[in-house]
Amino acid sequence: MYRSLDADRIVVSLEQLERRIHERFPDAGLTQVCGELIAVARESRARVAAIEHRNLPVRLAVMVLLAACVLLLWRVSGLIDFGKTSADNVYTVLQGVEATMNILVLMGAAVLFLITFEERLKRRRALAAVHELRSIAHVIDMHQLTKDPSTTVDPWQTTPSSPSRTLTPFLLGRYLDYCSELLSLTAKVAALYAQSLPDPVVAQNVHALEQMTTNLTLKIWQKITIVQGMIATSPASSVPKIPRKRDDAETPKPAEPRPGGTGTSFG
Repeated sequence: MYRSLDADRIVVSLEQLERRIHERFPDAGLTQVCGELIAVARESRARVAAIEHRNLPVRLAVMVLLAACVLLLWRVSGLIDFGKTSADNVYTVLQGVEATMNILVLMGAAVLFLITFEERLKRRRALAAVHELRSIAHVIDMHQLTKDPSTTVDPWQTTPSSPSRTLTPFLLGRYLDYCSELLSLTAKVAALYAQSLPDPVVAQNVHALEQMTTNLTLKIWQKITIVQGMIATSPASSVPKIPRKRDDAETPKPAEPRPGGTGTSFG
């Protein structure tokens, strides 16, 4: 259970993240990006299941073609007469052997092509899905591109082309953290293809996507570190807090005076 990624659990995590983003930023475009990633994750779940199963029509067609190649080779070998020993016949036999070798080489290449045909079909589908996830990762990076932590505290003069920056340090930190989680889950969806298809080309492309999302996440966490420093040095009122109701059990009670004492205890 804990030795491989579960596509269903990834979809559940994405759905929960979408709710969190919508509750915190109901009008943000990041919610729609998360929704698109959920749709891709669900499609990937079906694609991965199809990749793991055998493609019986393709395998049947390959077996029929291989049988036809063997039958053709047997018919060609039957046309060569090895009983005569005349010079003309020896020359003909040598020509036939050379032609047979060429046919064997071509048929070997054709057999290799047919045997790997199913694997190449699966590889093409997996690479197309990884490319789609790479595009989504770039879209996520575009959403955090204009989130500059320095503009939340330093006075600056806007221009008509300046983006709207209305987030407090706390909300900015949450927004950047959501972007980081989306990038991480994007890489996990891509890892499903490398897990289901042990192909070196697919594994290399998935690894490249993971490296890209890791680099983007490091860039985001640099901003988060700056935001956390601002929150730590800013007044407590700038960070929204949920008021807590103190129970009677948590209310300190005055010490009861001792008989003949002053009511103060030192220990």
